[in-house]
Amino acid sequence: MDFSLRVNRKAIATDSSPDRDQQFRYLSSMRTRFENRGLPIISLDTKKRELVGNFKKNGVKWGGTSVRVNDHDFRSDAIGVAIPYGIYDRLANRGSVFAGVSHDTAAFAVHSIAGWWKREGADRYDHRRQLLLLADTGGSNGCRTAAWKTELQSQLCNCFGLTVTVAHYPTGASKWNPIEHRLFSEISKNWAAEPLDTYPKVLNFIRNTCTPTGLTVSAYLDRRHYPTGTSPDPEQLRRISLKPHSTLPGWNYTIAPM
Repeated sequence: MDFSLRVNRKAIATDSSPDRDQQFRYLSSMRTRFENRGLPIISLDTKKRELVGNFKKNGVKWGGTSVRVNDHDFRSDAIGVAIPYGIYDRLANRGSVFAGVSHDTAAFAVHSIAGWWKREGADRYDHRRQLLLLADTGGSNGCRTAAWKTELQSQLCNCFGLTVTVAHYPTGASKWNPIEHRLFSEISKNWAAEPLDTYPKVLNFIRNTCTPTGLTVSAYLDRRHYPTGTSPDPEQLRRISLKPHSTLPGWNYTIAPM
């Protein structure tokens, strides 16, 4: 009678935007345009915050015995936290993850992107001065976050002379962001059932993540402190060289160097 034990499945969209289809079509056209010109396209997001310590990790792994871990996940028992900000390079099939130890802020997000460009992107895309960022609508790289735009201007556009185009995935559609299924899901599978008890272990599991299609991943530890509760002043906002696109300008815009 086709009965068996079953689990709940997240399949009903409750926060869908009426502009969803239009934005997906626009995203596709921009990706094609940048790809045809050999310009870098990177997908961005913050992975779930992890407690660093002898705590249980979901998943299973082969072994002779079970690993003993703490019976409660108290923050006071942790060495610290790891906040993985990921950057997935679609053209190169390369991932980079910057593990922060402070807070997931716009300054941290853009500092991670700038670190990727300095370490990898500039050499990989020599002489290219245009960059397409694919991001969610919320979080540290959200479309309504003013600090996200001011940090892009100061840390990325002005510092490296880059013209940055940002396209946000529609509300409730973050699972279609390539980084989710191309990078983050592979990292989660790689460290399943492994207690992340030290920062080197966190970085090693990220760096050892690979796929049959050739994905390779680099990882870096960012020990800087990023304070919360700060916002740009009016003068900083006036200095943004931002040009909204004619199509859904709240989700699509370009920032040029000054």
